[in-house]
Amino acid sequence: MGPIDAFWHLLNFFAPAVGVGLLASGLAKLLWRRELKSVAWMRLAGWAAAACAAVLIAGLVVFGHDGKMATYAAMVTVCALTLWWVGFGPLRR
Repeated sequence: MGPIDAFWHLLNFFAPAVGVGLLASGLAKLLWRRELKSVAWMRLAGWAAAACAAVLIAGLVVFGHDGKMATYAAMVTVCALTLWWVGFGPLRR
């Protein structure tokens, strides 16, 4: 595998984490407009995407390969918890 192939492989590995983080934070800002008015969308999206990426890496380590439904279920759960933690919990600014 060449360096360009490795780059695309890593990009595609982290794409679900970034997608879920961006989509979930956008929907949270839309759904809880008043409550999340003081929290920046990029802050929510960054934390959510980072948490989702950590779950994907943990799923790769635990299961030995990516693409397991258990990993994706854990990613959605951790994304929701992270959005709550940053938007409504102790990390709210």
